[in-house]
Amino acid sequence: MEKLLERFLRYVKIDTESVPGLKQIPSTKKQFDLSNLLVEELKEIGLEEVIIDENCYVMATLPSNVDKEVPTIGFVAHVDTTPDFTGANVKPIVWENYDGKDLVLNKEEDIVLKTDNFPEIKAYKGQTVVTTDGTTLLGADDKAGVAEIMTAMDYLVQHPEIKHGKIRICFTPDEEVGAGADLFDVEKFDAEWAYTMDGGPMGEFEYENFNAAGAVVTFKGQNVHPGTALGKMVNAMNIAAKFATKLPDNETPETTSGYEGFFHLLGMNGSVEETKLEYIIRDHDRDLFEARKDHLKSLVKDFTKEYDKATIELSITDQYYNMKEKVAPNMHIVDLALEAMKELEIKPDVKAIRGGTDGARLSYMGLPCPNIFAGGHNMHSRFEYVPVPTMVEATKMIVKIAELNAK
Repeated sequence: MEKLLERFLRYVKIDTESVPGLKQIPSTKKQFDLSNLLVEELKEIGLEEVIIDENCYVMATLPSNVDKEVPTIGFVAHVDTTPDFTGANVKPIVWENYDGKDLVLNKEEDIVLKTDNFPEIKAYKGQTVVTTDGTTLLGADDKAGVAEIMTAMDYLVQHPEIKHGKIRICFTPDEEVGAGADLFDVEKFDAEWAYTMDGGPMGEFEYENFNAAGAVVTFKGQNVHPGTALGKMVNAMNIAAKFATKLPDNETPETTSGYEGFFHLLGMNGSVEETKLEYIIRDHDRDLFEARKDHLKSLVKDFTKEYDKATIELSITDQYYNMKEKVAPNMHIVDLALEAMKELEIKPDVKAIRGGTDGARLSYMGLPCPNIFAGGHNMHSRFEYVPVPTMVEATKMIVKIAELNAK
């Protein structure tokens, strides 16, 4: 376990930021920098069947050390970091024996992680906490998960007295841009089920997530000189702005929680001639999810009638579905993880993900895949941090699940 922090600090310094909208996997070649390093470290640890393919998927095997039939299980994490905030030139700071007060991440730029804004950090007083200097994200999402899996595999190799079945691991690219499962070879992975190590605080465990879709509404207008625009100009931006106000104010990410779904306007750009609004649509309930898509279609239909001189187009693409539909028939995999928490005296925090993981899509590809905590807080921001003791417990979770699976 002593190598866990060392590994994590090494991994976060490698820039693996992914880029959305590209028709290639990985979206950025620099993701290979970490993945190739992991391949070498996996071989050094002593794992077998270590491979990396042309799309940056790393797979490896820890062979069974028992002489009976045991289900093959897997652990999955992603190497990329979000494009929401820069992951280049990460400078991690290790705060030993954190004093529970504000953390001055960068005195020169006056970047302070304030406990008033992030009061949950005070719960880690006395622990070792890792942040950055505030100019980048940290990358605990999901390099904490990567480091935990690597350390757990190393620990199991070094402690053969811990009995376990065959374990498969995979590190994926492009999870943050929604493509992590696109080229995941479930047949080659050959596990009965798996767990993503991609959750947040201690005890967090998830086997439900949003149903998700992306939508683009395109408004096409007509531009003429503003001095002679009467009855001729059709301003696509004005129509788009009115459209955006028609979706419910109380059904956005900033006004909802728990199982409540939302419409999220995450991009708007254009001109008089053409303007696009980009949305994501989310709901845990499949029927409500479908109703949200229908509402958007209906709204487009109404605007098309009202603004008949404009052309309005709607494109909706389903992204992933609630993994509960695939995990529920296999609840023993949930029970196994909860039993591991019980034996480690970790209080379970079972909740639904207000988003998705690789596991959501993998579950629909035939690999049921709940999500286990990895320790990160404030992901995708300059104020991201991770308590090291939580990472240690996540690593122990992997070991304990492997052990219980072999009993």
